Amino acid sequence: MAKKGIHPQWYPEAKVYCNGQLVMTVGAAKPELHVDVWSGNHPFYTGTQKIIDTEGRVERFMRKYGMMEGQTTSSKRKK
Repeated sequence: MAKKGIHPQWYPEAKVYCNGQLVMTVGAAKPELHVDVWSGNHPFYTGTQKIIDTEGRVERFMRKYGMMEGQTTSSKRKK
């Protein structure tokens, strides 16, 4: 049993807002939550994520581990 008087009030129908729009309802310790990012507008979940290539590092990694089409790894070339 939980001790009385030490737990915050629980709101089982707390509303989550993003950019002024209601996006979901969850259980929380506050009646309203205002967020900047949620799964509906985050690039990772929406499929619009872009890899930022700094100094060719992503391409070099892909080439090193044979993840690019038409490329072979250095270990395959040595054999």
